[in-house]
Amino acid sequence: MRPQFWLLWIWLVAGPLLTAQQKQITLEEIWAGSFASQEMEALHSMKDGEHYTVLNSDSEARMSSIDKYRYSTQEKVATLVSSNSQNGIPYFTAYAFSEDESRVLLATEVEPVYRRSRLGIYYIYDLSTGELAQISREKIQEPTLSPSGDKVAFVLANNLYVADLNSGIISWITSDGQPNAIINGITDWVYEEEFAFVRAFEWNSDGNKLAFLRFDEREVPEFSMDIYGQDLYQFPYVFKYPKAGEANAKVSLHIHDLETSQTRDVPLGEAYYIPRIKWMKHPDHLSVQTLNRHQNQLRLHKVDASGMQVSVLLEERDDAYVDVTDNLTFLPDDRFIWTSEKDGFNHIYLHDTDGNQQYQLTSGPWEVTAYYGYDAKNQRIFYQSSEQGSIYRDVYSVSDRGKRKQRLSMGSGTNRASFSADFSYFINTFSNVETPPVYTLHMAKDGELVRELKHNRVLLEKLKGYQLSPKEFSTLQVNGNDLNMWMIKPRDFDPDKKYPLLMFQYSGPGSQQVANTWHSSRDYWHQMLASKGYVIACVDGRGTGLKGRDFKKMTQLELGKYEVEDQIAAAQKLSELPYIDQERTGIWGWSYGGFMSSNCILKGNDVFEMAIAVAPVTSWKFYDTIYTERYMHTPQENPDGYDDNSPLHFADRLKGKFLLVHGSADDNVHVQNSMRMIEALVQANKPFEWAIYPDKNHGIFGGNTSLHLFTKMTHFVLDNL
Repeated sequence: MRPQFWLLWIWLVAGPLLTAQQKQITLEEIWAGSFASQEMEALHSMKDGEHYTVLNSDSEARMSSIDKYRYSTQEKVATLVSSNSQNGIPYFTAYAFSEDESRVLLATEVEPVYRRSRLGIYYIYDLSTGELAQISREKIQEPTLSPSGDKVAFVLANNLYVADLNSGIISWITSDGQPNAIINGITDWVYEEEFAFVRAFEWNSDGNKLAFLRFDEREVPEFSMDIYGQDLYQFPYVFKYPKAGEANAKVSLHIHDLETSQTRDVPLGEAYYIPRIKWMKHPDHLSVQTLNRHQNQLRLHKVDASGMQVSVLLEERDDAYVDVTDNLTFLPDDRFIWTSEKDGFNHIYLHDTDGNQQYQLTSGPWEVTAYYGYDAKNQRIFYQSSEQGSIYRDVYSVSDRGKRKQRLSMGSGTNRASFSADFSYFINTFSNVETPPVYTLHMAKDGELVRELKHNRVLLEKLKGYQLSPKEFSTLQVNGNDLNMWMIKPRDFDPDKKYPLLMFQYSGPGSQQVANTWHSSRDYWHQMLASKGYVIACVDGRGTGLKGRDFKKMTQLELGKYEVEDQIAAAQKLSELPYIDQERTGIWGWSYGGFMSSNCILKGNDVFEMAIAVAPVTSWKFYDTIYTERYMHTPQENPDGYDDNSPLHFADRLKGKFLLVHGSADDNVHVQNSMRMIEALVQANKPFEWAIYPDKNHGIFGGNTSLHLFTKMTHFVLDNL
C-alpha cells in the first residue's frame, strides 16, 4: 500500500524559480552558520511583570551588560549592570537575581564539566550600593542566592558552603566531599545526564534552611577514557559511571538549619532514586520525589522539617516506567498541580493538600508537551500541547477547574511561550517548515498580539537563491500503525525517474523527529543531498512520542526490536513507490539513531544497502543505569532483551556499506561501543569504514570537526548509494 500524502506542500520560496538560477547549499555554508536564524536573547522577567532584563554582550570586546526593557513598548529603560575597567566589574556571561531583585549574581570564567554542569568565578553585585564582591577565589558550582539575597549557597570540591554577604563569613555545611567518592549539593554524572539537573540543594522560603542531596559513589565502578591533547603523553580521565546492572551511588536527603547549624537526615525508607526536591509554600514543608530502581513506582513525599515527619502525598505506578518532570506547582494552601499519563496521555491535574485528585484540568487523545505555570490572580494555568495534531505545538490556558480552555497561539506549526512573572504577557516563538522563528509579544489573557519583536525575513530572502525542496508531511501505515513521516524530494523531481532513498531517524523512547518546525543544520544537509538527486525520508516508529502512553511504551524491555521492524517495513513500503530505486536504500542516525541504523543494515540486510552510525550504542550493557534500566530493567533480569537487539550479535549479517563514527572522549555513549562493534565486524571478516575523532564528545564538534564529519558522510552517501 502506497503512503497517502496529505500534500502539505510547503515551499521555502515564493513563485516558480528555475533550478538553474539557484545555488546548491554547500557544507561549508552550513557549518559556517550561513543559514542560522536570528534568535531572541534569553530574557528574565522582572517581578513586576511589566519589565524584563536581557544580557547583552560582546565577547570580542569582553563587554557585557544587563539591560532593562518594558514589555509593552520594548523600550530600554535602564542599564542595571555593565562591565568595564572603570567600575571593576569583569566581563560576565550569565546572571541571576535575588528574589527581591536587590542583588545580582554574575558568572565569569565559566568552563563546562559535563552536559549541564559548569565551573566558574562568581560575583555578587548590589544594585543599590554598587558594591561588588567575589564569592570565592576558586571556581565553584551552582551558586544560588537565598530568597532575601543576603546569603549565597554554593558547592566547592564536592562540599556545600554558605556565604553571608553582610558579614563576609563563609560556613561549611558539609566537609566529607571527595572526588569520585562523596558529592554534596550537586549531582553525579548519571543524575545530571538522565534526571537533567545539577544543583541538588534548595533554599526554603525564609532562607533559614537548606535541603540537599548527598551522593556516596564509592561503590560505583569507574570509567576511564584517554585524553590525547597536545602533550607527549595522553592521560586518563576517570569518573564514576554506573553501567546497566551495576551499582549506583547511594543517595540521601538532608536538611541544614542555618539558625542552629544542625544538619538532620530525612528518613525516606527504601527510596532508591531522589530525582527532585522542592520546597512548598510553607517554610517547613519540603516535597520530595522518589523512585524505585525500575522507575515504575514514583512517590511524592511531604517532609515537615520541624520534626522530620514524612508522609506520602501521591503515588504513580506504571507497568513500564513513570517519567520525571518539573511540572509541579504548589499553591499557597499547599494544593498542587501535577502532570501524569495515568489516563493514557500526558495531562494536567489539581490535587488537594492531602494529595487527592480534585480536578483533571486537561483531557483528550493528545499530549500536554510543556507546563508553563499558574497565574494565581486569575486562577489560570498555561501550557503547550499537541491538540492540533502530533506534529504541531500550540499554547493554551485553562482555569484551575478545567474550564474555559483557550488557544492563545494562532500559527500552524510549532509555538512555544515565555511568560512574564505575573502572567500579563508572553513572548511567543513560532516556526514551521516554511517560516523561520518569529518572535511576537502577546497579552496572556487572550493571546492578543501586541507587537512583532523579531523575524527572520532576511534569511528567507537569502534562501530564495538556493535549491530548496518542500518537506512533505504524511502518514505511512506500517505494522498496523499510521506513522508520521516527512519526505524531501529533489527540486527538479521527475516522477518517471528512479531515485535513491536515504532514511534518517532517531527512534528513542518518547522522541520525535517528524515535527512541523524550522530547520536544523542536519535539515540543510538533507536539502543538499536532495539537490544532488536523493529522496530523504524520516519516519517516527513505535516507541516515539506524542501519540499516547501505549504507543510510546510498547517497546519496553525490548529496545531496538519494534523500532527496527518499523524502519525496515517503512523502507520496504517506500521502495514500492514508482520513483524509488529499491536497490539503493540507506539509513543513518546519531546516538540512539546510530544504534538503530546499525541494527537496520544488519537485521534488514536485504533492504538497506548502506548505513551510517554516529556515536551509536551497540549494547545497552555499556550504557548508564538510569536511562537503560528505565526501559530494559537490568541485564541480569532481562538478558534476552539486551542480546537479541544488540548489533554486536549480528555483525556476521553485514552485506551493505557501513560507516561507523565516534568521538574518543564521549563521556555519554562511550567509544567502547564502537570499539566492540569494530572488533565484531573484524572477526566476522566484514568490510566497513570507520572514523574516530580524538578528544571529541558525544556531539563531535569544535573547529572544523562538524565540517569534516559531514564531508566524510556526504562522500560516503555519494559513493555508496
